[in-house]
Amino acid sequence: MRHYDFVTVDVFSSKPLEGNQLAVFTNATGMSDAEMQAFACETRLSETTFVFPRPPELEREHGVRVRIFTIESEIPFAGHPTLGTAYVLAQARGERQITLDLGVGRIPVSFTERDGSLFGMMTQRDPEFGRTHRVEEVAAAAGIPLDAIERSLPIQSVSTGFEFTIVALKSLATARALRVDVPRMREYLGGALFYFVTRETEYETARLHARMQFFGGEDPATGSAAGCAAAWMVRHGVAKSGEEVMIEQGLEILRPSRIYVSATIDGSAVRNVRVGGHVVEVMRGHALLP
Repeated sequence: MRHYDFVTVDVFSSKPLEGNQLAVFTNATGMSDAEMQAFACETRLSETTFVFPRPPELEREHGVRVRIFTIESEIPFAGHPTLGTAYVLAQARGERQITLDLGVGRIPVSFTERDGSLFGMMTQRDPEFGRTHRVEEVAAAAGIPLDAIERSLPIQSVSTGFEFTIVALKSLATARALRVDVPRMREYLGGALFYFVTRETEYETARLHARMQFFGGEDPATGSAAGCAAAWMVRHGVAKSGEEVMIEQGLEILRPSRIYVSATIDGSAVRNVRVGGHVVEVMRGHALLP
């Protein structure tokens, strides 16, 4: 039998059983694409990552090769799998700087001590701003009331490797009552997703309260969408250039997450999109394959 070690972590939380869950196979050498996809289905988590160690000189030049799978398919990038995998590697290697080689290229993650434990911060790709959407179209596509949407902020699609459309809602009460028509949403966005935010928050230290609903449920923390939201915030005046702010997510499903983000304005461009948080280890084990 072939043995493959794995670690599960909760990402964007310093407490076990909060944040977003992730399984990390620490050395997937010899595993086929079909086996990785089957393991992702076996874990039943939103994402599972697979690390392919390489000689140190290659990792210094290109980063640690990591592949990310959902229960449906492989994807080139996602936020909490990037931070969680980098944390597992940092702990195992005793390093504070980990660069991952993902489907979107090199993503560096640095770790510091914050509040008594390791705190990781990734630098995502520079954002690409897509089209601005009409309020009426978004309300119809999401299946939500027109008056739930905050009209003072634009609804805009943004990508730092994975596209999300940022939709500002009027209030925390509106966000908590949110029920999205997921098939209509994905049809309207061509398979992409809405990231709903409101400036009313539960935690005093948070700048935004966020929700992200999709097929199969709701995401406790969406690091890729948070990076898009960071770029959107500085472009539209919700946060200052270079200011670190916190996004709260997952409260409605009892998986509270704290996502720390920042971005800077460089002339007319937004750059240096940073997304970070705490990670905590929950379980270790090994899987067997013939």
